[in-house]
Amino acid sequence: MLRHTGKKRSFAHNLRLAILLCLNAGFINAAGFIAFAVLTTNVTGHAALLAVNLTSQGFRAARMVALWLLLFLAGAFCSSLYIGKVGREKSFAYTVPIVVIILLVLVVAIFGHTYRHRLPETEYFAGSLLFAMGMQNALVSMVSGSVVRTTHLTGMFTDLGIDLSGALLAGKPSNPAARRRILLRLTIIIFFLLGGLAGGFAFRAWRFAAFYVPCGLLLVVLFYDYFRVRVKRVIRGSLWQT
Repeated sequence: MLRHTGKKRSFAHNLRLAILLCLNAGFINAAGFIAFAVLTTNVTGHAALLAVNLTSQGFRAARMVALWLLLFLAGAFCSSLYIGKVGREKSFAYTVPIVVIILLVLVVAIFGHTYRHRLPETEYFAGSLLFAMGMQNALVSMVSGSVVRTTHLTGMFTDLGIDLSGALLAGKPSNPAARRRILLRLTIIIFFLLGGLAGGFAFRAWRFAAFYVPCGLLLVVLFYDYFRVRVKRVIRGSLWQT
């Protein structure tokens, strides 16, 4: 999933990445919204909110929203800077950003019970998730060659509409590449929504302990290739012995 980059990367690799990390992003977005009343996986709404607060002279709220925008940007910057320095063709380049994301989400899971709906606490907890999701979005974009985006759906719905209209205008079954694009975009949308449903139900049931779930998903992403290779070797070894 992370081991293959560039020409070695296949549609199946991107599909697996989309399933797991769209689940993760949808989960965090829904749970974070219920917990802090803040959307933590995208910045489009925050940009509009910033403009509204500025026009109504709500400068305190505007400062907070501007901070969230900068934290998402900083997360994307730090993730892409590290991967670029190590080399995006190296699978271990993605390990450190994922570990940092896990640690940030763990902070919310462990200390979230102390949240008392005060503005500084909202800035801290929601900002941590925005930084983490900025890191995830940049990481996924770099490993997939900008094919997969997991933290927002605006572009996905737009691209899906373009692909579906192209298939309709063609008047015949679309080519395999177009069908794969449509399938990937549908997968991203569906699993983001499923993650949101899971995050909503989980947070209502378990409160801040629900944030341990995305940590587990990220661990699966981190070790997926390792365990997959080990399982293949075990199977080949057993077949060789027989």
